[in-house]
Amino acid sequence: MIETSRISEIADELFEADRSRTTVPLLTKRNPDMTVEDAYAVQSLWRQRGLDAGRRLVGRKIGLTSKVMQVATGITEPDYGVIFDDMVFENGSSIPFDSFSNVRIEVELAFVLGKTLAGPGCTIFDVLDATDYVVPALEILSSRIEMAGRTIIDTISDNAAMGGMVLGGTPVKIGDVDLRWVSALLYRNQTIEESGVAAAVLNHPAAGVYWLANKLAQHGTRLDAGEIILAGSFTRPMWVEKGDTVHADYGQLGAITCRFE
Repeated sequence: MIETSRISEIADELFEADRSRTTVPLLTKRNPDMTVEDAYAVQSLWRQRGLDAGRRLVGRKIGLTSKVMQVATGITEPDYGVIFDDMVFENGSSIPFDSFSNVRIEVELAFVLGKTLAGPGCTIFDVLDATDYVVPALEILSSRIEMAGRTIIDTISDNAAMGGMVLGGTPVKIGDVDLRWVSALLYRNQTIEESGVAAAVLNHPAAGVYWLANKLAQHGTRLDAGEIILAGSFTRPMWVEKGDTVHADYGQLGAITCRFE
């Protein structure tokens, strides 16, 4: 573990990197004793810096929900980050490309909560009961830490690489559709790049949400009614460049389109 003062210094460094749209050198290379809990402590302070600057917390994201990504990063569970109000874009938006670093897109489902979810002991049935509706979403990944050689500790410290999100498609109530079989086709500039099915997220996209409620309980907090929970990607990250148009077709759940200006 590292000193509390060093955790605060790293949070300030990442806050400035986010503000200036730059990247900083690997944290783990400069802080070899840093642990996962240190990384969440950094993220917590980074979040507070944002709240103090006037940003509003509107939800959370869950990452590393696939077995392939967990094996690649050497962990056995997902990670999480926070979503601020200025990270959320509407369907059809023109998004400033230079607002992000190392821009990638992932295909997800977002759970919008109608009730509070708190662990420990939260189950998938609690999530389904608490969810107001589910809606298609694209996650915009952005890295405030250099990419090469990143570890899970770097990623968690970096707000789990959360940059932004686009909400779109057709909101559905729990029970109106089998969420495990929701699928999507992901296009970049009219060419299909990725496809996937939501069951790839821990066998059910709601599984990550109850994991998150239980994990947050360990950190002394909970999920509140009204929060948007990005439940994890069921495609690989797709790189995008300035000028690219992204389109995700969710079949009966509609579509999402955005352009990176």
